[in-house]
Amino acid sequence: MVILVVTWALAKAAKWAFAKLVNRIAFLQRNTGSGESVGASLGKIVSLVVWLFGLIAVLNVLNLGSVTGPVQTLLNDVMGFIPNIAGAAIIFFVGSMIAGIVRQIVETAMLTVNFDRWANKGGVEQVTGNASISKTIGTVVYVLIIVPVAIAALQALQISSISDPLVGMLQTILRAIPNIIGAAILLGLGYALGRWVAALVEDLLPSLGVDRSVAALGILPEGTSVSTVVGKVVMVAIMLVSAIAATRLLNFPELTALVNEVLTLGGSVIFGGVIIAAGFLIANMLSKLVGGAAGDGIGPIVVRYATIVLFVAMGLKYMGIADSIIEMAFGALVVGGAAAGALAFGLGGRDAAARALAKLEKDGE
Repeated sequence: MVILVVTWALAKAAKWAFAKLVNRIAFLQRNTGSGESVGASLGKIVSLVVWLFGLIAVLNVLNLGSVTGPVQTLLNDVMGFIPNIAGAAIIFFVGSMIAGIVRQIVETAMLTVNFDRWANKGGVEQVTGNASISKTIGTVVYVLIIVPVAIAALQALQISSISDPLVGMLQTILRAIPNIIGAAILLGLGYALGRWVAALVEDLLPSLGVDRSVAALGILPEGTSVSTVVGKVVMVAIMLVSAIAATRLLNFPELTALVNEVLTLGGSVIFGGVIIAAGFLIANMLSKLVGGAAGDGIGPIVVRYATIVLFVAMGLKYMGIADSIIEMAFGALVVGGAAAGALAFGLGGRDAAARALAKLEKDGE
C-alpha cells in the first residue's frame, strides 16, 4: 500500500512537472491530434511509466517476480536507452537555439545596413520575385547549421538501423546545398543577363532600321517587330545555356542530357525558322525583280511561290521534322508540276503541233 501511495504521488508530480517543462519550449507549444498539448501528452506518458515501475515493485514485494521478469528486462533496456534519447534531445535543442540566434543575427545585420534595398536596386527582386532577400539568406544560414546538428543528434541515439539512413540522407542534402545555391545564382545571373541583352537588341535593331525594312517586306504579322522577336529568342537562348550550366553544377547527368537535347532541338528549330524567313524575303525580292523585268503576269507569282516552297522544304529538313515525308512531298510537288505542265502543253498544243508537223512534211517534199 505504501508503494502504491508513493507511486501515485510521484506519477502526479512527474506528469505536472514534465508538462510544464515541455510547454515552456516554443517549438513544442502545439496541440496533438486528441486536442491536448504536447506537454500534457508527454506528461501522461511519463506518469504511466512511473506507474509501471511502481506496479513492478508491488509484484516483487508479493514475491511474484517470475511474472514481472520480461517486463523488468524491457524496462531495463528502455532505461538504458533513455540517456541516448536525452543526449540527442539536448543536442538538437541547443543546436536549434544556436541556429535560430545566428539566423536572427544575420537578418538583423542585413536589415541594419538596408541590404534588401541595395539588392533590389541591383535587380534581385525582378529576378527572384523576393523583396526581402535578407530573410531568405537567414533561412539558408539556419539550414546550414541545423542539418549538421540533426546529424549529430541522430548519431547520439546510437541506433544504426534508424540513424544511418537518415544521416546519409542529411549528409547528401548538406553536400548538395552549396550546389543548389550556385545553380540558383547561375539561373539568376542568366536571367539578368538575358533581360539586359534582349533590351539591348530591342533598342539597337530599330535604330539600324531593321524593323522598318522587315515591316516593308511584309514577312511578320502586323504589330510584330523583328527586334522583339530577336530579343525574346536571345533571352531564351541565354536562359537555356544558364540552365545547362546549372544542371551540370547540380551533378544530375539525366537532367543535363535533357536540357542539352532541348537546346539542340531549339537551335535546329530556330535556324530552320531563320531559313524559312529568309526564303520569304528572297521570294519577295525575286518576285519584284521578275515583275519589274517582265511586267505583270503569272511569272512573278510562280517565282515567288516556288522560292517559298523550296526554302520551306530546306527549313523543315534542317529542323529534322520527318525528313522522308518532306523529301517525298517536295518530290511530288516538282514531279506533279512537271507532269501537269507537260500534259497541259501536250493536250492544249495538239493542233499547233499537227500543223507544224504537216508544214515540215510539205517542206521536205
